[in-house]
Amino acid sequence: MDKAALDAALLRAHEVGDRAALVTLYAEAAENGGDAEAFYLTHAYVFALEAGDARAPALRARLVALGAEVRSE
Repeated sequence: MDKAALDAALLRAHEVGDRAALVTLYAEAAENGGDAEAFYLTHAYVFALEAGDARAPALRARLVALGAEVRSE
């Protein structure tokens, strides 16, 4: 999905409160986010936590790997 379509889909998902779509779309945005990868992953992770989405641990692991989250012992 190109950036304009992704941005439009994110706005629609926010408008309707579709957390599952927000997780998917922010994770997709992170794939092409460059310097903003951690920003998009953080959003995907937060929405996954709010939704009880099973993808939350994997998203957190990606944040840890980026150094954007600290692994707790």
